[in-house]
Amino acid sequence: MKTTYVRPGRMDKRQRSKKIHVSELQVGMYVSKLDRDWLGTPFLMQGFVIESRQDVDTVAEYCEHVWIDAVQETYVPATERAVLEAQERKQRYINKVSASDEHRQALGVFREARRITKSLLDEARLGNSVNAEQAKETVSDCVHSILRNPDALMWMSKMRNEDEYTSEHCLNVCILAISFGRHLGVIEEDLHKLGLCGLLHDVGKMKIDPKVLNKPGRLTEKEFKLIKLHTIHGRNLLISAPGSYHGVVDVAYSHHERIDGAGYPRGLKSAGISQFSRIICIVDAYDAMTAKRCYDDARPTTEALKIIYDNRGTQFDEYYAERFLEMVGLYPPGSIVELTNGCVAIVMNTNHRYRHLPKVLVVMNAVKKRVKEKILNLADIERDKLDKSFLIRKVLTEGSYGVYLKTYKEKGLEISFD
Repeated sequence: MKTTYVRPGRMDKRQRSKKIHVSELQVGMYVSKLDRDWLGTPFLMQGFVIESRQDVDTVAEYCEHVWIDAVQETYVPATERAVLEAQERKQRYINKVSASDEHRQALGVFREARRITKSLLDEARLGNSVNAEQAKETVSDCVHSILRNPDALMWMSKMRNEDEYTSEHCLNVCILAISFGRHLGVIEEDLHKLGLCGLLHDVGKMKIDPKVLNKPGRLTEKEFKLIKLHTIHGRNLLISAPGSYHGVVDVAYSHHERIDGAGYPRGLKSAGISQFSRIICIVDAYDAMTAKRCYDDARPTTEALKIIYDNRGTQFDEYYAERFLEMVGLYPPGSIVELTNGCVAIVMNTNHRYRHLPKVLVVMNAVKKRVKEKILNLADIERDKLDKSFLIRKVLTEGSYGVYLKTYKEKGLEISFD
């Protein structure tokens, strides 16, 4: 048996022990008792502070419930700890296939993942258990596509069906979370876990009255309290699901917590929020802001990224917020943009050398008339092969000038993207 050593912490005798599920364990908590004999575990100390998510994973291998005595401050600042842990496990990835090849393969992955996600949420709405194995298979397909080339699924995640907001949002958060994890250098095993967290983070919304969940107007205080209960509903649904990864339970419960402690449902501060919850918090907010919802219009990606940047260190983890902006870039695949010359185009691929000069599919001319689609590599501007009037002027929202991604998805896949 592998021996694990963690530093003992100081117990606050004024606080009583509290029994919790391992999914609720957070960095900084003092574990004083297990649901099994200490001798049957690799822990040398009978009582210790949880100092990392790896400690949580180790406890979860042996226990279902533990008793905690007090929440302690961590020894390493949260931002510094995130940097150290990310560097410790960093994996380098390269694109294994071209974007055009992966677009063709990813279309089938996306369609099946969308069908399965809707099915999973429908089952939860009907009161049935979440099929964890089916969810894992769907996430696995997404991981393999993103490891080959992330641009394809990232592009498809921009295609929206407003009537299926929650299920499509869950799938999009899954895709974005895996892509973000790839950018961070997260090992492949954890990409699967992170994707599962994204796919099921909002499953608790299936227990919210649809009239409240889909209300087009402003929510009353009572209605907002009902909406916030989705984190607790999600936790309870996933705890009872056979084969659920404990981190998924934690993320469903904690993805609306804030670094400054002003989140819900527990008002956790930075030390108590897991890395996966921090990541999903950012990805969830970004996808929600860039989608048209029943109560709000979609925001351009640039505006959503600015909001995330402005709220780093308060609502969002500062390290992950800055890394997310790196990953998404100025013009992520699927962005609808207006060029300086007035043409309208859809961003197809990110140019990692010149992030402001992606490959685009031009769909409208300068007077906003539809034209035969053509691919332009805006990096040719740097090579003096393309006029500077083709520089991107601004990002548009879905539906601007009547341009919808779903209209071009089949056409786009028939065009050479490289």
